[in-house]
Amino acid sequence: MDMSQRIQRQLSRTGRNPFDFRYIKTRTGLSEVPDAGPCVVLATPGMLQSGVSRQLLERWAPRPENGLIITGYSVEGTIAREINNSMEEIQALKGGKIPLRMMVSNISFSAHVDGAQNCAFIDEIRAPVVILVHGEENTMMRLRANLVDKYKGSNYELAVHAPRRGEAVELHFRGEKTARVLGGLASKVPADGDYVSGILVEKDFSYRLVNMDDLLEFTGIAPVVVEQQQLVPYTSSFELLQLHLEQMFGELPLTTETSNSGVANTLRVYDSVDVTHASWKTHVEIEWESNIMSDMAADSVVAVVLNIESCPASVKLTQGRGCGHSHHSTSGIDETVPAGDGPHSHSHAECTAVAPGLARTNDNHEIATKLALFLQQQFSQVEVADDGSSITVHLNDLSAVIDADSLDIQTESPMLRARVEPLVAQVSRALRPLSHRSVALPEPEPATPLASGPEPEHKGDAGADADDTDSSDDDQTEPPTSANTAASPGHE
Repeated sequence: MDMSQRIQRQLSRTGRNPFDFRYIKTRTGLSEVPDAGPCVVLATPGMLQSGVSRQLLERWAPRPENGLIITGYSVEGTIAREINNSMEEIQALKGGKIPLRMMVSNISFSAHVDGAQNCAFIDEIRAPVVILVHGEENTMMRLRANLVDKYKGSNYELAVHAPRRGEAVELHFRGEKTARVLGGLASKVPADGDYVSGILVEKDFSYRLVNMDDLLEFTGIAPVVVEQQQLVPYTSSFELLQLHLEQMFGELPLTTETSNSGVANTLRVYDSVDVTHASWKTHVEIEWESNIMSDMAADSVVAVVLNIESCPASVKLTQGRGCGHSHHSTSGIDETVPAGDGPHSHSHAECTAVAPGLARTNDNHEIATKLALFLQQQFSQVEVADDGSSITVHLNDLSAVIDADSLDIQTESPMLRARVEPLVAQVSRALRPLSHRSVALPEPEPATPLASGPEPEHKGDAGADADDTDSSDDDQTEPPTSANTAASPGHE
């Protein structure tokens, strides 16, 4: 038993039991209770069904100078309840009847409220529904009737239920919920029709709407930032990775770190997703703080990385420093220039050959197909017209139509236009040759095919005039298949 410091000091100083009172003694059995002289015995149980209280009752009941004080509630069917109802004799535990001549009184020490106190409590809180669940059936029914009669005809609508044991009670509540706006959101009173955006917190059947910055102060909930990292297998060069990411997301900030292991380059996409390529690793690390926008950007980056090596043309054009590609002359001879770091027999300005499928073309269907590939990275529903004249983008109930020739966008949604326009602008750059992605590619000019014969005076010019060559063909002009179809020294 815990004791205060004062009692503990008294016990240690005097050695006397602090609970050993002068006029109050603790008894362990009925044999220690004296029959001579006045005394008061506090005994249990209060219902007088058994135990010390029942034994004392049978011993003292016949004598009128003795008294019984019942201090608590008595359940129906117990000896205490029958004594309260003025019985004249009691049944002994060992059999027989014992006359009840002692004085009987009832003083309530119960902690339960009575009918008047219940009514005062109901008036105070104005509860719409009251359910009586404790007490005898007759008493509860009388209290229910009193409550109904008291508030009948008043402005206070009260529903009172007194269900039997095991009986279900259905309660109906309004679906509307009210939330308190706290912190920075409460600095401005919204007008009718305004929207308030924040974090809704439910606690103890109450709702609070707060900003992320006020979450800890008003709710005790600390916000947590989830940092995600994904490793995507990748074995190609960093230049190829940078090329594809910038074609999708535009110019990206670059951070380079050099260590004993090699060089690590990091590109930052939308100022939220870091893409790191280390020269000594066979994967790309993608890191970001998780939220709706960053997760979408990270998914797009993963899709781009996974699709890089599935494009043979881009790999071929970026796999080495030298050209390493075939030059096709008008005579149909495959002229291959070895790749390497040494000098070329022609300038790099001439070396603009583009793999089929990436050069700019006037074929609307090919343009629409390429544009659709880019749009599918951002929108799940993209449709290309059968004739390739247009692309239709669907976003929920919204749609936008893009003309494949002029790249004009037709839509009634400003939001969808704002999302589609940057992608279309990136596609216009992506359709240029990979080696000239930062400079606009001019439209191809008609030129006369070159035939075998004397070499022209203007060597290396891609647009050689027809007067400089002798041709036995008709004077029909065709666009060159690449920028290096003109004759050059040493080429036959």
